Amino acid sequence: MTILVTGATGNIGRMLVDHLLARGATDVRALTNHPDKAQLPGSVTVVEGYLRRLDSLPAAFEGVDSLYLAPTPDTAPDALALAKQAGVRHVVDLSGPHDGHWGDVARAVEASGIEWTHLWPGEFMENAGILAPQIAAGDTVREPYPTAANAPIAMNDIAEVAAVALLESGHVGASYELTGPETITRAEIVRQLGAALGRNIEYRQVSLDEAVDVLTPAMGEYARWYLEGMASLVDAPQQANRLVEQLTGHPATAFAQWASAHVDEFR
Repeated sequence: MTILVTGATGNIGRMLVDHLLARGATDVRALTNHPDKAQLPGSVTVVEGYLRRLDSLPAAFEGVDSLYLAPTPDTAPDALALAKQAGVRHVVDLSGPHDGHWGDVARAVEASGIEWTHLWPGEFMENAGILAPQIAAGDTVREPYPTAANAPIAMNDIAEVAAVALLESGHVGASYELTGPETITRAEIVRQLGAALGRNIEYRQVSLDEAVDVLTPAMGEYARWYLEGMASLVDAPQQANRLVEQLTGHPATAFAQWASAHVDEFR
């Protein structure tokens, strides 16, 4: 079975390649815009292309049985039409519920006529990196909603679930709402980052406008959107589930584990 990983040098795509190989895949094809810089394992077939360059896709899709689809809402319908034409039989996509962020990708996949498995992750643990400038500069993080809580997930766990869905039967038609193993508040995230660093990091509650100003250097125009979304998690925190453990056979990464592994990013 030939598996094509799109966005293979992106964060999740690159991890997915490794998980596929670790789980015994023998025919992995990697789609990347920069094959000369890909540094992928020698057993992987590297092909040049990009989901937003549709003319690069027919050759990449030729002979492919299953496809990991990175989220590119603007070109997903056309890319999937080319995949269907090439004979791709199963798509595992990174998307989201129809009414949410990346919902356009899920709808396009369902309309393609190809069998599918949706991966709908919550917030990535890696998003904590937006706090790195504040933590590196001092001992205070300024945000407006200390009790806002969700169940962030590590990208590596998403990639491993994608590998399972691509390699094992029984996942067609499933929509997996993936979370980390615990619901955690913003204040606790800051505390755990401090613990990983061996420092006492204060969470200082400030107004939304002040927090936007603080976060804009890291997030640009998305700072206000991100913080306003956080407000909804005060009264309706996201609940963690055990899907990652059920699908991969081991517990999802806890935030404290992730923080310890990425501590140098906050120094």
